[in-house]
Amino acid sequence: MNGAGIAHVEAINVEVGQHIVWHVFGVALNVDTILGTLVAGLVIVLFGVLLRLRLSVRKPSGVQLFFETVTSQIENQVESTLGIRTAPFVVPLAAALFLFILIANWLAIIPTGHHPEYMPPPASDVNLTYALALLVIVWMHITGVRRQGFKGYYGHLFKPSVAMFPINLVEELAKPLTLSLRLFGNIFSGVIMVSLIALFPAYILWAPELIWKLFDMFIGLIQAFIFALLTIIYFSSVRPDQESAH
Repeated sequence: MNGAGIAHVEAINVEVGQHIVWHVFGVALNVDTILGTLVAGLVIVLFGVLLRLRLSVRKPSGVQLFFETVTSQIENQVESTLGIRTAPFVVPLAAALFLFILIANWLAIIPTGHHPEYMPPPASDVNLTYALALLVIVWMHITGVRRQGFKGYYGHLFKPSVAMFPINLVEELAKPLTLSLRLFGNIFSGVIMVSLIALFPAYILWAPELIWKLFDMFIGLIQAFIFALLTIIYFSSVRPDQESAH
């Protein structure tokens, strides 16, 4: 009875979503999220430098083949969704988001032994996912207005009839929320699972932790792919209608 009570108390005391917070000039900064973001960004920069130094047509390196595969898949998706000529910058944008989110998610496999972790996956902090979603959505609206004009771009809110305006408006406003919370929810759930697995006895802890880490890496890959794919799909709204094009 006592053992069950202790386990129950431990389960109740599991805390997730905590951050290492610094207060700078009255502003609370989640240092762990910032550190994870900087590390993921640094890895992307080093990845690009390494790719540039080893660029070869005859004997491409593994890094080059990986990058070319990712770029080729994104180019095909952009071409089929909105056409590369409509918004050519979507290819590097989607590729950068995919690689950044992928590496940021995979930071979860690096334990620091500190609670809260010094470098958890940054996407487990909703502040980062909101920032990424706003980047995509604001850029999408700016591009749409530049390509089609204010009236031409926002005219889709009144289609197929004026009566659909409230529903279309709610759908438009929900895009940044769904884009950010989808990524946050899936990555944050992984943080919760790691916290629960940590309650296992030490002599069997390695097995479920190893299995979950591998599964977590797969989830991180899928979520990075989905975010990049949704970015491309959302930008399809900047493509002029066939009638407008004629």
